[in-house]
Amino acid sequence: MRRWFLALMLLPAFGCLAQTAPLTLAEVLSYADATHPDRAIAESELAASLADRDSAASRQDFTLYLEGSLRTGQQPGGNWEPDNIGRIVARKPLADFGRTRQSVAAADAEIAARSAQLIDVVAARRIELMARYFDVLLADLQYAADNEFTAVAYVAWDNARDRFAQGQLSQPELIELEARYQDARERRNASLQRLRSTRQKLANAMNRPDFLPNELAEPKLRANDRAVAEYESLLPQVLERNPRMRTLDAQIAASEARIAAVRSERNPSLDAEVFGAGYSRESTTRDQLGAGLVFNVPLYQGARVDARLARERAVRERLVAQREKLRLELAETLLDTLNEIEWLRQSARPAADKQIEYRDWALERSRAEYELEIKTNLGTSMAETQAAKVRRQRVEYRLALALARLDALLGEMPTVNDEQGKK
Repeated sequence: MRRWFLALMLLPAFGCLAQTAPLTLAEVLSYADATHPDRAIAESELAASLADRDSAASRQDFTLYLEGSLRTGQQPGGNWEPDNIGRIVARKPLADFGRTRQSVAAADAEIAARSAQLIDVVAARRIELMARYFDVLLADLQYAADNEFTAVAYVAWDNARDRFAQGQLSQPELIELEARYQDARERRNASLQRLRSTRQKLANAMNRPDFLPNELAEPKLRANDRAVAEYESLLPQVLERNPRMRTLDAQIAASEARIAAVRSERNPSLDAEVFGAGYSRESTTRDQLGAGLVFNVPLYQGARVDARLARERAVRERLVAQREKLRLELAETLLDTLNEIEWLRQSARPAADKQIEYRDWALERSRAEYELEIKTNLGTSMAETQAAKVRRQRVEYRLALALARLDALLGEMPTVNDEQGKK
């Protein structure tokens, strides 16, 4: 009866899911480089920075424009005659004494900042994909365990009804067993809902909301045993290589370059100019062709430069404060991550391993007692063995994510040494 009950409960769990080939972690992680709103935002900001650099560098570009005026004027004889002018002018800036150079430097720093930000987004995407992948695997394992417990509770309640009908069991005892079954059934149905919800979240993380993977491959996670350096040696590396820190460093450099560029607005400029002109009124003082140097010295610009300088200094102060805040956050996050890795390796993993060892032994004992018809707790032992496996896998998945976050802190692409084995 228990086998039939278990089979009936499995039907709705997987019948609602699209049948697909087993999906591997390596395949899922490849979506970190695919189109996704988070990545598209970061790439658009990088593209904007590249355009800003082109715009800054274009200040030194050659320009060609048509200039004209329609006018009339009164001659000494009292007659009004047209005095129209048409000119084609070519101008090339020769020197602006720092304006373009500092503007380009600011744009280059912004490009570096957006590039580091893109790396951070890709790393975060990989961690998100890993987490969603592990959630699906854990949901499958938890459902199997809850299914076992529900089957055991159902068989106990079903047998109790026969004993109650024969007068061998009181009604309160029967109600208690039914209540246990209903509790187990509730947990099992909640696990059933998580089967789909975790798959939907994985599909969304892959930016494929219409794709619900059915079977997932179990990753080997061999990188879980790699060596990890001490906090004191890792902290300087994190502060130097972390993408968020590099982003702020580059933004501070960009702000300093913009301050220098604004200051350069007070400097003179020198342009070379060549023109050809036509006039509706002849004059010996007008040239049809000409070339020369145009020298511009700002004498007074009001408060425009001072206001822009004040704003850029405020921006820089804010960025410096954000960098200091981030430095404290990274130090704390690094310590928490290393502590979690140590706890998972030194405490959680040994405890889970010992629990599996004990449950395997208890299952063999229950199987022997069942065959000898001494006890009938084989189903409970099987369920508890499955629960121990869930606990062990949860530790390994959590450890893999902690190591991936450590990689991201160090500015490296999170990896799990993802050799795959079919589940």
